Amino acid sequence: MRVLYILPGSGGSFYCQNCLRDMALADALRRRGQEVTLMPLYLPATAWMPAPSEVPVFYGAVTLYLRHKYAFLRRLPRAWFAPLDSWPVLRFVARFADSTSAAGLEDLTLSMLRGEDGRQAGELRLVAEWIEGLPAASKPDVIVLSNALLAGLAKALKQAARCPVVCWLQDEHVWTDAMAPDLRHVVRRVMASDAREVDRFVSVSTAYAERMSELLDLDPQRMSVVFPGIDPAAYRPADVARLPRVVGFLSRLSAEEGFDRFVEAFILLRRDPRFAEVRLSATGGPAAEKGFLKRQLRKLADAGLSQAAAVSPARFADDRFGFLSELTLLSVPGGKPEAFGYYAIEAMAAGVPVVLPAQGAFPEIAAAAGCGLLTADTKPETLALAWAELLGDPSRLRRESERGRAAANGIFSQASAGAALERVLATLCRV
Repeated sequence: MRVLYILPGSGGSFYCQNCLRDMALADALRRRGQEVTLMPLYLPATAWMPAPSEVPVFYGAVTLYLRHKYAFLRRLPRAWFAPLDSWPVLRFVARFADSTSAAGLEDLTLSMLRGEDGRQAGELRLVAEWIEGLPAASKPDVIVLSNALLAGLAKALKQAARCPVVCWLQDEHVWTDAMAPDLRHVVRRVMASDAREVDRFVSVSTAYAERMSELLDLDPQRMSVVFPGIDPAAYRPADVARLPRVVGFLSRLSAEEGFDRFVEAFILLRRDPRFAEVRLSATGGPAAEKGFLKRQLRKLADAGLSQAAAVSPARFADDRFGFLSELTLLSVPGGKPEAFGYYAIEAMAAGVPVVLPAQGAFPEIAAAAGCGLLTADTKPETLALAWAELLGDPSRLRRESERGRAAANGIFSQASAGAALERVLATLCRV
């Protein structure tokens, strides 16, 4: 089975769950003998992603933005912009891609969703022409889109390849929720229209499948659920009995992901003499909001805890596995329900117990894994009590660690995810 996997690259400057999921699944499918061609749009998907050798660069971030923003540039020959689409240039630009917010990019998002009717119609034609020009033996049997914000590509690419299109569903709401209400409504309406051209949707959790089925008016029969997976062999096991104990945070260091509440919970925890040696460790990329991280560091300094906290926005890019191996527990108290929470299964793979809010996909993940402490809300006081409950029970910490690793080797493994996605794709392909 030949799979063309199209993903929007984030650049690797922040913890992007979708990018990690896509790269892991592409690798899993290849291990199962499938031919997978990755087509990153905008930017490299991760900091370590090599330049694509099988496909040209399409929808390069610099060219895309300039031609969308300035109408006179759209009249210039496309070849003039080729230097801006080189991999070294995109790698350089990726260093500054520190936001996943749609604020200010609503018009560009809507234009992309309009596909052949959008301002990027010329770029879409280039992709379609590239597919049409492939030898018959190289044409894809199925096209996989990373998320529904790319659904505007489905109609043209489906016609060019004469094959089915599958679309993942994960975290589209994060992007659309950041938009002004009037534009959000229009974008969701266009997404729902684009969805008619998609042959199958794959959601990362049942909870998110239900949410998106309602949001985009999708027939649940068109939906499959496949848990993302990780390669458990890549993770170094943590020693949850080691001192000093460390509470960890792995996600963008932003208010949306609850880093401010995480910091406040840590300050509360340290007021308890039983946890006087506990440390804080956090990584995952900076927040889009200027000054947010400085304010959190100031809170720690005012509490006299600067020396007890290690906050490194960039460490996740080159030492994520080492970071996880140093933790005693991981907690990401995001304010809104998550579609999945890749960091949760990464922590499990390292044997790190997780404390997560009982919302979104987390109850589903905890039930499937047989571990995880869920909190009723994300208030700092609630978090501090939950951390204290877990840290104060060494036997439970050990059990949670063992069960998490078992889940990472089973239901949340890369092999399981690859096999599940392969079954979905095979039902649509005549191969």
